[in-house]
Amino acid sequence: MPNWAEFEAATPTLASAGLRLLYRTETGEALLATVRGDEPPRIHPIWVKVVDGGLYAFILKSAKRVDLERDGRFALHTHIDPASPSEFSVRGRASLIETAATIDSVGRQWYFEVDDAYELFEFSIESAILGFRNDADEWPPRYSSWSAA
Repeated sequence: MPNWAEFEAATPTLASAGLRLLYRTETGEALLATVRGDEPPRIHPIWVKVVDGGLYAFILKSAKRVDLERDGRFALHTHIDPASPSEFSVRGRASLIETAATIDSVGRQWYFEVDDAYELFEFSIESAILGFRNDADEWPPRYSSWSAA
């Protein structure tokens, strides 16, 4: 599955709009949906960041981390700003990163100091969707999407 750089190369306009929405508060704030087997999905607030062409998150031991370790499927959705309610979402699979050089490189650029309690995951991108709205009164959103398939 493509990483962020490959997604961006395939559809630069959609990727650029997605980054603007992820970083609208200067940190990559998003909601992460994870699944485990046939249980209902879980929703978790997280911080993500694009570093060296990959979309990453450091995650503490938690239900979301167990879900990602066991299954890997995810959906990531930006927070919605009522004043500018465009939205961006990606789906795919998360992979645990165990390469020390990558962990160190991403960790040096992270929003807070990470330690050994955190595991680093990279999110590959199977599909993405952007719903663009100029303001809260504009409905329906204008959608654009991309799929790796």
